[in-house]
Amino acid sequence: MVISRTPVRISLTGGGTDFEEYFIEHGGFVISTAINRYIYVIVKERFDRKIGVYYETSEVVNEVSEIKHDLVRETAKVAGLINGFDISIMSDIPTGGSGLGSSSSLTVGLLNAFYTYKGDSIDRDLLARKACLIEIYKLHKPIGFQDQYIAAYGGFRSFTFLGDEDMNSCVYTDEIKLPSEKIRELESNLLLYWTNTTRSSSDILTEQKANIETKINELDKLQEFSKELYEELIMRQNVDFVGEALNKSWLVKQQLASNINNERIENMWKLAMGTGASGGKISGAGGGGFLLLYAKKEVQNKIREALSNEFEFSFLFEPQGSIILLNIPQRRIK
Repeated sequence: MVISRTPVRISLTGGGTDFEEYFIEHGGFVISTAINRYIYVIVKERFDRKIGVYYETSEVVNEVSEIKHDLVRETAKVAGLINGFDISIMSDIPTGGSGLGSSSSLTVGLLNAFYTYKGDSIDRDLLARKACLIEIYKLHKPIGFQDQYIAAYGGFRSFTFLGDEDMNSCVYTDEIKLPSEKIRELESNLLLYWTNTTRSSSDILTEQKANIETKINELDKLQEFSKELYEELIMRQNVDFVGEALNKSWLVKQQLASNINNERIENMWKLAMGTGASGGKISGAGGGGFLLLYAKKEVQNKIREALSNEFEFSFLFEPQGSIILLNIPQRRIK
């Protein structure tokens, strides 16, 4: 039996610049952090040659190609599993449309569990690259490259996206190293509220991807804001600049596609800003999911009172990426 645990993430700045259609020519720069909410994957041996897949529903099939869950099916193919195993998926967060990168966290967690189950080792960079291969190139999902990498690496990080001389994608990552007291200050000043709305990010991201050629100026601004935040954090340890960066990014992000903002999100954002938050934006594609806010401790009670009907989602930064919690070798049915 193998159990993997993979964190989800909150993206602070630069989201959208991690689309290959943009960064191959213009570069991209994202700042995000893994948080202590997780996707769990359990893989164990079956004593027949079938495959059991258990999530919101359940499947029992004879071979990998018959699995309906696309991420399970394609990760099993890539890892080289054939049959004779059960897989269960559990999550700490609302499933579907949360805006916390859960699909990519699941893909990374599946790969980590499958390779470990087979007795193979796989490093973080290869985990991320294989997850991108599955989601972007095999399943043609309209997503960028940041979520797979933060799920694999964990921590508080910057990601640089570039195209090489052959127009292939290249991803580089650096940990953002701040004193522990500054990390604690940043954690305590970030609030995450559930909008009570799940949505399919695919439609929004498909439109956003299709709009890239006409939204280069907006994406350039998002990259600029992200680099400004990096400078403020690294050079000045100015965590309060996060609020300004979130606000500037949110105002531009809404121009990338329709339905990123809506009346419910706008009302929550205005209530928070009107009671002392210095910045906020929707995490992920938009249209629902989680509202991320930056607010100093002295105004947080006012914000909580204003948003008392909403669910606040507590979290801390997670320094680790996808890990194996349990690995008990079992006899394989041949």
